[in-house]
Order: sequence, then structure tokens, then C-alpha cells
Amino acid sequence: MPSRSAERTDAAAWRAAAPEAELWLDYDPAVRELPGIALGRRTLAGPAGEEITELHRAGVRCLRLTEPVRLCADASAASARALMLLREATGQGLAVLWHAVCTDGCAERRRFHHLYPPEESTGVAAEVGADWRASYFPSKCVYRRGPGFVEVRDRRFGTLELFTVDEPGHLAQLDALADGVEVGRLPEAVHRDFAEAGLIAEQAGRAWFLPMRVRRWPFPSLTV
Repeated sequence: MPSRSAERTDAAAWRAAAPEAELWLDYDPAVRELPGIALGRRTLAGPAGEEITELHRAGVRCLRLTEPVRLCADASAASARALMLLREATGQGLAVLWHAVCTDGCAERRRFHHLYPPEESTGVAAEVGADWRASYFPSKCVYRRGPGFVEVRDRRFGTLELFTVDEPGHLAQLDALADGVEVGRLPEAVHRDFAEAGLIAEQAGRAWFLPMRVRRWPFPSLTV
């Protein structure tokens, strides 16, 4: 078991690995060149959901992650946190310009294909990148809360898969998983069930929830 000092160091390193983004008030590349549309760069150090919600309320509609984002299991804390920002931005309807990096073939498994497709990629086969862009649509892997349960609707792999989370121990972890939980602190049953369903990623010693929270249905519910 790691010492308390080691845990504090890990937590501090996680907090310090804050992604940086360039921000604009419009999606359109031509409009982004107009005066007053670019808002410059900002380090997004807070919880992903809070950061993106604040940006959306401020009128931000496009952001560029300034550093390449690694998708693989050995991704750094900075990449893991960038992916969580990307999840939240996708869920809020922001366009995201980003560079994906994959060297272990994980991009082919479509785990992240519910996220806004990368503008550039390294190590991602051309056909995989093309499929990501062609098959992407909003709310491809989402969850919504009901009274005493959470429903996940997942179309990353073609067909609709439905998961209902209603066990108190699992529900209790969802808010923490949104911003990453140390894998060793996640209850074994929760880790097993979410991992087997493909609903969490594990990077930089943290497990984090892949589905994005749906805020409004962009299509009839039977389609989503």
C-alpha cells in the first residue's frame, strides 16, 4: 500500500497536469479569424465538467487542446485529463480541435469514438480515423440520471447497448469517476462491472467514466 506521502504526491501531480486550451466564440474557421472571437489560451485546472460548463456559459463554442493527447493505457495524467475535458466539451456541443496519439492499437477498438473526432492523429490508421469521423454523432455514448438509477446508452460499437446502474455502491462512485478515481480506491465490484461493460478508462493510475452526461436529446430517443 502506498504511503500517505506518496498518495499526496500522486494527487498533487494529477492536479498539476492541467490541460491548456485555445478558446474561440465560434465554430466557423473563418469567423474565428475575426476580431474579438479568439479568447486566447487558458489552463483548465478545475474539474472537467465545471470548466467546460463555465466556458459554455461564457460563449465559448470551439477550443483547441494545445498538446497531443495520448489514448493508450500508458497515457500521462495530462492526456487523461484532456480526454475528460474532451468528453465534457463533446457533451456540451463544443467543437474540439485536437491531436490524437495511439501506439498500441487502442484507437481501433472504438473506445473513444463517442468523442469529438481528432483533427490530426499519430499512430492511428487512416481508415480508423476516417471511420471515427464518418461514424461520429452527438450522444453516441451517454448517461442520464433517474430517481435511484442511471441509464447508459452506448452506440460506440454499432448496435445500441443499454446499461442500468442502480446499485447504491455503483451510483455512489459516479460523480468521483467523472474526474478520475485512484484505481486502488475504487470498490472491486464497481471496478469489475464498469470495466467489463467498457464504461471506464484506466490511465495514470486513475479510472474515469467514459460516457458523457446527456443534457438534451439531439435525436428521437429510439435513435440515440
